[in-house]
This record gives sequence, C-alpha cells and structure tokens, in this order.
Amino acid sequence: MKGSGLSNTLKKTYKKLFKAFSRQYWWPGRTQFEIIVGAILTQNTAWTNVEKAIKNLKKAKVLYPRKMHDLSERELAKLIRPAGYFNIKAKRLKHFLNYLFDKYSGRLDKLFKKRTDKLRRELLLVNGVGMETADSILLYAGSHPIFVVDTYTKRILSRHMIISEDANYDEIQDIFMKNLPHDVKIFNEYHALFVKLGKDFCRNRKPLCSKCPMM
Repeated sequence: MKGSGLSNTLKKTYKKLFKAFSRQYWWPGRTQFEIIVGAILTQNTAWTNVEKAIKNLKKAKVLYPRKMHDLSERELAKLIRPAGYFNIKAKRLKHFLNYLFDKYSGRLDKLFKKRTDKLRRELLLVNGVGMETADSILLYAGSHPIFVVDTYTKRILSRHMIISEDANYDEIQDIFMKNLPHDVKIFNEYHALFVKLGKDFCRNRKPLCSKCPMM
C-alpha cells in the first residue's frame, strides 16, 4: 500500500481508534524533565513500576535536573529501584544529565530549541538512549513533531498487513512521517491510542481480534 491509499488508511485508523478510546492524556508528567526521566525509566518495565520510582524521586525532592545531577549514581539507583534494572537506569539517567549540563548548561529550553533532526542525532549518541526513547523525549517533552514507534505499533501494523513483520524502526516511522501531517498533537495521540489498542486488544498472546476497533 502506497501514496494516498496509505495516507487515507492511517487517517481512518486514527479516527476509529479515537472514537473507540477518546483522548489518552499521554505522556503522564507535570514537567518536561519528569517526562524525560519517565521515558528513560520505562525501558523494559511496566509503567506502574516507573510511577513508583518517580514517586520516590518526588518525595526526595530531586526531580529537577540540577538536584538529580548532583546525586551520586548510587543514591539515584536507590531511589529508582522500583523501575527495575536500577543500576543500569541510574547510569543512563546520569549519562543524559551529563550531556544536558555539558552541552546546554542544564537548560531544557536550550536543548529543545535545536532543530529536530540535529537534536535526534545528538540524543542517539547519549549512552542508553535508543530510538524509541529519543523520539519519546522529542515528542512528549520537547513537542517536536516526530512519530514514536514501539512494539505495539509494529505488532498492530503487521497484523493488519500495513507493514511486513521484518520492518525496522525507521521504515515504520517513515510511514507516518510521510503520510500524515507533521502535527505534534496527532503524533502524540496516535501513539497513545496504539498503546491502548495493543494492551487491551492486539495482545501478543490471545488477541481479541473479534472485538478490535480496527476491524
């Protein structure tokens, strides 16, 4: 499927999912920094565990770039323990914080002023930041128009034969970037709706195909 046909399919799918689930209010987080921390902590764990870790950071009053940067790696690991792989994730958070302070004096406003493609390349050079995490930071924290791809996106699109099962991240992302308007709100909501669909209907095991809003 190519061109206008694919564009129409994506737009119709968005309308169906929005009608079925309405607005998802994703990504949860009161500040840009909280969203960034959540994007790094959610790697390989359930969001409920991330919420516990963020609650610990808030209770300790360190959910700010400078205060977290001043923590030792060991202190940070202890606070984010509920998120799992806490030693690894503490390192990843410190790598990001070192990048933020070394290059942008710890200021997120300066970071997000950078052009999307250039900033994405920079983020991908930060140890522990992969494509999904980088794009989540760009879209949800920085309001940059870029589509986030995750396992739910790939599973849903391949099952509906919009992509092949061996399609990679860039190929899947290109489908949305080339066939939808570059609108932050649409990219934000579309990804969140896919997460909802993937969790509740298009499951890895025992999918509820007969009840799927896309059918």
